[in-house]
Amino acid sequence: MTNEITNNTTNKIASHAAPISPEALALLGGGKIAYVRAVRSEDVPAMFPQVQPLEPGMQLFTLHAADGTPMMLTDSRETAVATAWSQKLETVSVH
Repeated sequence: MTNEITNNTTNKIASHAAPISPEALALLGGGKIAYVRAVRSEDVPAMFPQVQPLEPGMQLFTLHAADGTPMMLTDSRETAVATAWSQKLETVSVH
């Protein structure tokens, strides 16, 4: 019963939440927040059109600004996080 109440409450809150514009996301954290996302090589051309074709099925990682703008492509999550830190960006978890 508790989970049902929690799920219903969460769904009601989520359904009433106003969407955040890309501009508002870009300002989130004063431009100092980024996130790392796992991607497949097949998804790379849409984010990074300048990248040469990659072998299908590879797991890669991208570093994104808070507004979703892709900033970097790498084969290592640790490299993406280290790059964010070197640029004084705080990485956050997104779901």
